[in-house]
Amino acid sequence: MKIASIDIGTNAVKSKIFETTPTSIKYIDGIRSPIRLGTEVFKKGKLSDKKLNELIKTLKKYQKKFIKDKINQYEIIATSALRNSSNSEQARRYIENKIEHPIRIISGLEEAKLISFHPKAQLGKNKMFIDVGGGSTEIYIYKSNKHFIQSFQLGGVRMMLKKDEINEWKRMEKWLKNHKDIETIIGLGGNVRSFLNIHNSKKMKTDSFHKKFKKLNELNIKEKIEKYGFAPDRADVIGFAMRIYEKIIKQLDIKTIQSTKWGVSDSIAVKTFHEIYSAKISIYEDK
Repeated sequence: MKIASIDIGTNAVKSKIFETTPTSIKYIDGIRSPIRLGTEVFKKGKLSDKKLNELIKTLKKYQKKFIKDKINQYEIIATSALRNSSNSEQARRYIENKIEHPIRIISGLEEAKLISFHPKAQLGKNKMFIDVGGGSTEIYIYKSNKHFIQSFQLGGVRMMLKKDEINEWKRMEKWLKNHKDIETIIGLGGNVRSFLNIHNSKKMKTDSFHKKFKKLNELNIKEKIEKYGFAPDRADVIGFAMRIYEKIIKQLDIKTIQSTKWGVSDSIAVKTFHEIYSAKISIYEDK
């Protein structure tokens, strides 16, 4: 059985498709549409009808692919841009009626908790998972058999538009003080992955990270596109997103940063997978 997930993010809408059996789930395809909802939300406070209709058109395109691929089971979630929009609920209902499928706007903390579905989230020690998105940053730590999660309204698009607030930086700094034993950061999302990819790496020592990040910041958007082949919507935001990683690395004296292809859409799909197949398990009932 094929299943899918859609993540309506601040910078882009992403969908992933998976092949499943009762005992396995495997990624087979993905789509990304850089419609950048966050620009309107952070500048004007809400989403316009024009932007909503652009989103609806994108979602309907994904649904057509699902029909072609015979996918009936999929969940759509929305993150920072929709939850921060002043017309959030009105927008959600409008979109749902047009695409005839429910959308779940998740909180920042739920977004952070979803990282726990990563296959290695609870393996090893002294590591921190960080998902820097367009509008928010989610952090997940598992240590001493406990989950530590937090979400901060700091993201690449939000920073690019100068809508990040000093109090939120202070709140993150204060929270991080309780987690000084971290040595490795595992970064989720396209920005950290793209940064490491241009240096032919999935893992990097942080002393090297600082040097390479400094060189990246010396380039303008056009130069980033020409030198590294970035898409325009990556070239303009990557420096801001990586600044969040830089801040955390310096505060906690992190030794290594690495990337993963895992994202919110993977976690949502795995959650759906468990719900589908656990419902088919017959559980003994003591009468």
